[in-house]
Amino acid sequence: MRLIAIGCEYTGKTTLFEGLMKWGQDRGIHHHLDDHFSIPDCQMLRSSEDQEAMNGLPQLIKERFQRFQLAYHVRLINKYEHILLGGFHIEEGVYGPRYYYPDIGRIGEPPRRWETEMPSDTILVHLKASAETIEERMETAPHQYPVVPRGDVQEILDEFQIEYRETWIKRKIEIDTTDLTPERLVNAFLAESVPHLNTRDMLMRRA
Repeated sequence: MRLIAIGCEYTGKTTLFEGLMKWGQDRGIHHHLDDHFSIPDCQMLRSSEDQEAMNGLPQLIKERFQRFQLAYHVRLINKYEHILLGGFHIEEGVYGPRYYYPDIGRIGEPPRRWETEMPSDTILVHLKASAETIEERMETAPHQYPVVPRGDVQEILDEFQIEYRETWIKRKIEIDTTDLTPERLVNAFLAESVPHLNTRDMLMRRA
C-alpha cells in the first residue's frame, strides 16, 4: 500500500502511521516510513542541536532543501510497494510559504505537479478534527517544535480541506479524528481504504 496522510498538525498522522506499522508487522508487511517533512525534522534529527540548526537555516536554503526532499520521495513512492508518507507534498504546499520561507513564498513546484509522477495506486487520506479538538491536543500533548500557532488552526484546517478537494490523486478518503481513539482511527482507515486497494493489497488483506 502506498499511502500519503495529510492534515493539520495534531490531527493524528503519526498516530495512524504507528498503528499501521504495528498492523503491518503483525502480518509480515514492512512499510517504508517517512514522516519527516516538517521543519525541523524530528523523526530523523534526534539531537536538539541538529533541530535548532535546521530551524535556523536561511529561508532560501529551507525552500531548496524541501524541494529536494519532495523530488527524492517521489522516487521512493515509485520504488516501494508499501510506503507511508506523512504530509509530503501537500503539507509542504500549506506550511512552506507560510512558516518556513514566508519572505520568498513558493518558488518550487505546486503540489499538483508532483502528483503527475506518482503511481496510480497511491492513496491519500485526509485527517481532520475540529479546531477545538486541535487546540485541546496542543495543550495536553504539546510538540517540542510546533508548526501551527493556535491562532492559525482554523485557517490551516481550511487550507488542507481545499488541497484535499483539489488533489489529482484519485484514491482518497477523509477521516474525522475528533472523537477517535488510536485503535479506532486505525480500524476506520482499514475499513474505508478497502475500495481503493489494488489487487496485491486486497489479497494481502485477505491472507
